[in-house]
This record gives sequence, structure tokens and C-alpha cells, in this order.
Amino acid sequence: MPDDLNWAIGGEAGDGIDSTGKIFAQALSRAGRHVFTSKDFASRIRGGYTAYKVRTSVDRVESVVDRLDILIALTERTVHENEDELHEDSVVIYDGERSTMQDVEVPHGATALEVPLKRLAEDAGGAIMLNVVALGAACEVTNFPIENLDESLQKRFGDKGEAIVENNKQAARMGQEYVREEFDLDTDYDVETTDEDYVLLNGDEAIGMGAIAAGCRFYAGYPITPATDVMEYLTGRIDQFGGKVVQAEDELSAINMALGAARAGARSMTATSGPGIDLMTETFGLVATSETPLVICDVMRSGPSTGMPTKQEQGDLNMTLYGGHGEIPRFVVAPTTISECFWKTVEAFNLAEKYQIPVFLVSDLAMAVTEQTFSPETFDMDEVEVDRGKVVDESDIDAWLDEKGRFQAHFPAADGVSPRAFPGTTDGAHMTTGLEHDELGRRTEDTDVRVEQVDKRNRKVETAREEESFDYREFGDPDADTLVISWGSNEGAMREGMEFLAEDGYDVRFLSVPYIFPRPDLSEEVAAAETTIVVECNATGQFADVIEHDVLERVERINKYTGVRFDADELAEEVKSTLADSAGTQEVEAE
Repeated sequence: MPDDLNWAIGGEAGDGIDSTGKIFAQALSRAGRHVFTSKDFASRIRGGYTAYKVRTSVDRVESVVDRLDILIALTERTVHENEDELHEDSVVIYDGERSTMQDVEVPHGATALEVPLKRLAEDAGGAIMLNVVALGAACEVTNFPIENLDESLQKRFGDKGEAIVENNKQAARMGQEYVREEFDLDTDYDVETTDEDYVLLNGDEAIGMGAIAAGCRFYAGYPITPATDVMEYLTGRIDQFGGKVVQAEDELSAINMALGAARAGARSMTATSGPGIDLMTETFGLVATSETPLVICDVMRSGPSTGMPTKQEQGDLNMTLYGGHGEIPRFVVAPTTISECFWKTVEAFNLAEKYQIPVFLVSDLAMAVTEQTFSPETFDMDEVEVDRGKVVDESDIDAWLDEKGRFQAHFPAADGVSPRAFPGTTDGAHMTTGLEHDELGRRTEDTDVRVEQVDKRNRKVETAREEESFDYREFGDPDADTLVISWGSNEGAMREGMEFLAEDGYDVRFLSVPYIFPRPDLSEEVAAAETTIVVECNATGQFADVIEHDVLERVERINKYTGVRFDADELAEEVKSTLADSAGTQEVEAE
């Protein structure tokens, strides 16, 4: 396991928790340390508990763990919310001069540091800087050179003027100096710095970056948690490449705008969450029937209805697989890491255009809001390949004209993929419709043509199965008796959980599946294992159902639907418990 430090700040929504956490995460990243963050925030603008956690190490970290070393508590509730993660070596920093914090009791023998955060901030120039005072105190506790904080403060407050930046630097140093002078600390925390250069970004930002790299030139969306950061990332950036972001009046308008741009020849996408996918479903059918390439990003959150907008869940799998009336060919791609959010976005655009089909790009809140460090080489733009599919122009369009010189935009090709002509292509004028149509796009109810067109559209999926590699990512012992399968953001927690399991003598083979449809056939892998466990963040085991359908065998299930992501150590314990229960069941059946 990495030699890590686990730090958190907690308080009320509106207290600047997110910005403070990001300042510290950026400082650690710029100091050459790996960072993995986690956020817990209420579904409101002000009020309600919120926290920002940072796990950091000189080694790579891919998950959160059930341990806190340093806690900045702006409210008494923060201590209570995190008491199970505190230990005897933990340090809790809080403002004991505030009336609401005078009865704080720090549990488990942890060290309590009463630092007059507000008073020191006022001395530095304003009470609004009390969080920065706390950051300075944390730097002293962890022996983290405070100079590393300066660049992050400059980035955060630089547009407010140099005086504001200097005030914040002073506030941080006042927190540092107060701890140094008032407390005789004896801790083992020593945050090492390196010369490594890392990029810090979250899953939504990685999707936005992947879209630009893939050549996306039009994005339409409506703000919704937790997908909004995709639009925010693209805004201003996509313009530099000749693209455009449009904030639509609702999700219905967003997907229809994106459809229109795609029909005009632009690589186009939209992003939303579960409630938005509900509204987009009718147009989704039009996208498929008109054979328009479009990427639709679903950043999942807790449902149904409004549900818990700021909490984790993987409850939309069935909707992306089966949503829509009638039978709609589609691809469903689900990145399993933040870096894969970039690469799978590129792949989603290529699949959409190569097969002229809608592609669901399925992420979740845990990846969307988590910031993680990567080396710049992880996103090597020279490795990005753009495949626009079967696009024809004046040089080869004659092969796709009928005897009357009309372009056959829905020609029943053997592979299911018709030629595609962008608007303005000589002899490429054509029509299309959401009604069933013939090879020219004209509406029809002819039974033979109906069968021909339905079969043609479905052949795209079979062609893709033959031409593409819809494979899983494999970790651990390939000969282990225990097989664990997951999808989406659970990969990091399971990979680190395997280290906990190995320490206790458990060998595990782990398959992380990024392709939901088409997906890999896991029949041989399940048959080779004594016990198969499927891990996911929903109540009913939607992916487990799919696997059982495919392999015709029962699997064990680890389902979490509390609204909180899996921790690595928690998941390891769940695997051990499931194996024990499974062994007990097998003994009973044998008797």
C-alpha cells in the first residue's frame, strides 16, 4: 500500500469547502505528489454538511480509504461525521473561540488543535480567509513546505488582484506560525515533495478534454448535477478550435440541437444525468433511426426522480441498455477511471461516426467530481486517432447513386453502414425522417423495406462485434478461484482493495468492464472461477443481471446504494464477507 496521508476539511455548504480543498489538492500536485480526492456535499446552495477529502502519496493512489489523519473541522458536525475515520494519531484543527465549537470533543485520543482561525484571518485582512489560515496550520502539522501553497493561492485569487493574493499568503503563514509557536507537536507526518510534474483533473474535465481531442465541434447541454462540469470545461476552450457550446433551455432542446449539428456534419455531443436522459429518450430513437452519429454522456447520480443529486449511484445501466420505445441499436461505453474518461470519449466519437449510431458514454458522480493526478503523457494527443467513418465526397459518391442519380443515404449495405454525405456535397442531397424509410430516406410502410431497414440498422452492432475489441481490463491472479467483476468507477477501489486482500491471503482475479453493449463474453472466465462476485453501486445488481443472462450461471453480488462510493478497505472486507457467506451456502447445499 502507498505511504499516504489522508486530509479533509468539512463544514456547511457555502463555507468555501470545495475551493479550499482544491487549493490544497493543487498544491500537493504541484509539489510532485499523487492526489485522489473525494467530495461529500448536500443538494443545496447553502447549508447542509459538506466535505472535501484528499488522499495523497508519492506513489499512485486510486481510491479513498476509511482513515483520516488531518481533519479541519469548521463545524462540530464535521467531527461527528468523521469520527469513525479518526484514530489516535489523527490531528483535528478547529476554531475553539467560536461559540459553536466550544463543546467539541475529539474522539479516539486524536490530537485537538484549537486555532483561532477567524481572529487570525481578520488580522491578515478579513475573516473570509479563515479556511486559508487552516491550510497554513495543516502545512505545519504535516511538515508540508508552505511555499507550495503560494502557487495555488495565486491561481485561485490572481484575478482578484495582487493584494488579495498576498493577504491569503499572509493568512496561511499566520496559521502555520500559530501552530508552530503554541503547540509542541510530536507527529510522524512528513509530506515529502518530488520533482514530478502532474496534471490534476476530474472525470467531467477529462470527458471535455477528450471531446476536444476527438474533434467535437458542437456541444449543447442544460446544467444538471453532476454533468455540468463537462459543459463548463468546454466553454471557452472549444471556441479555440472552431467549436461552439450552447446552453439550451432544457434537455429536450439540448439533444435536438446536438442532433441538428451532427446532421450538418459536426462531431456533436450532449451531457446530462438520469433525469435528463429520461427527457432525451424520444430524440434518442430519432438519432438511431436517422442513423446520425451522436455521443450522449450520462453522468449518473442517485435516483429515481430527483433522488439525491449530489450522491453516487450506478442506477442507469438498464436505461442506457434498453431505454426508448421500439428496438434501438446503440453502443454503451462506461469508462472505469478518470484517464479512461478521456480515451473512451475519443473512442465514443469514433464509434458513433464509424457506425452512424448513437453512443451512450456512461460515467458517474464518483468519477465526475473526483480530482486525480496523472502524468501529462497519459493524455498524449499524438495517440488520438479520428475515424469519421464511411464519408463520401464528389470523388466517390457516384457508387452510391441509384439509376436516377439519387443519393442512397440509407443503402442496405452488407455491414449495415450506409454512405454518409455532408451537406453541400455534390449529388449528396437527401432526406431522412423518424418515420420508417427506404434507402433514399423516403417514408414507407412497405413490409419488405421495413424488414430490410431494421435488419440493416441492427447489422451495425454485429459488424462492430467483428471489427472492434470490446474487451475487459484485467488485474490480479488470472488463475485465482475468486473472480470479481465490476464496471464504472469501482475499478480504483477494487484494485487497491486487492492489496488488502492479498495481505490477508486472498488471491483474486479482477475484471473491470468498460463496454456494456456490445460487451465481452465472460462465459469462460466465470466457468473457470469457483466464486464470481459482481460489484456495483445500485440496489438491484443491474450488471450482475446482465452477466447472469449472458453466462447462464448465478453470481454473487456486492451492491452499495447509500449514495457513497466504495472505499478500498471497505470493498476488501465486503469481498471477504461474501466469500464466507458463499462458502457457507455451498456447505449447506452439499449436506
